[in-house]
Amino acid sequence: MALATKPFGTTGMEITSVGFGAWAIGGGDWAYAWGPQEDAQSVAAIRYAVEQGVNWIDTAAVYGLGHSEEVVAQALEGIPEGDRPYIFTKCGLVWDPDDRTAPARRTGTEIRREVDDSLRRLGVERIDLYQMHRPAEDGTPLEEYWQTLLDLKAQGKIRAAGLSNHDVSQLETAEKLGHVDTLQPPFSAIHRSAAAEIGWCAAHDTGVIVYSPMQAGLLTGAFSRERVEGLPQDDWRRKHPDFTTNLDANLALADALVPVAKRHGVQPAAVAVAWTLAWDGVTGAIVGARRPDQIDGWLAAADLELTAADLDEIAGAIRETGAGDGPVAPRA
Repeated sequence: MALATKPFGTTGMEITSVGFGAWAIGGGDWAYAWGPQEDAQSVAAIRYAVEQGVNWIDTAAVYGLGHSEEVVAQALEGIPEGDRPYIFTKCGLVWDPDDRTAPARRTGTEIRREVDDSLRRLGVERIDLYQMHRPAEDGTPLEEYWQTLLDLKAQGKIRAAGLSNHDVSQLETAEKLGHVDTLQPPFSAIHRSAAAEIGWCAAHDTGVIVYSPMQAGLLTGAFSRERVEGLPQDDWRRKHPDFTTNLDANLALADALVPVAKRHGVQPAAVAVAWTLAWDGVTGAIVGARRPDQIDGWLAAADLELTAADLDEIAGAIRETGAGDGPVAPRA
């Protein structure tokens, strides 16, 4: 199948408005796991997404402590070169192999080793987009790690260089050294504070791929308090405020997406994703799946255009439920 594509900033890549998110398929037994996963199902999910026309996959070295990248490589085996999706991955989160459950260090000093490790795990000669996962906390100046990414781009190890989870002031600092090709911020109808960064990107021809548009499943319409209580013990969501303190407001907002979905003949998950795509500056949304059938719930977002009335209705629901933070509509 073919899905519509659009320019990804100034990268030269044309991407579909939805991409496959490979966080959860990293498996269990690490600090931010989603519980145990079946690799065969993960591979099937990736291949199904590609068959449906999705032309990019977002992963990271830290997802499953290297395992997500390895699963992505398995899924790419046998796919003809011309049909392969773009591969985006990230650096800057370095883990302790002797303590898998310890949080990764946020460092900017090991990027050259990290990129070689990712190239090996992914089985590719060049990474299409390489992103600094989070600002370093080891004292490495932003200018230093951003210059490293720019150098990797000049050397041909990566096609484009981007930042993830960086604010406007950090984007400004990086832009002075070399163009920020892309930004990957968290963005959903629940967490909307990245609107400022998205606006900056729109003004600077920087492509934007947002993550967690369904807020880790909360906005799919499939969640309940009982389901949260039944999550695996090593699923990071069990302890997150979105799934504990703020759960009632978030579920109420998810319920409010149902009538919008019914009018369009789609699942609430597709509405949640399409809401993020309605913002000027957003190129695409990263949407996770661990089984092929989960993709059917959000794939319709690729060509779903919410009306002004839809956006007003969702804005009203956000205000009424008090869910999340940030501006409530693209034109608010």
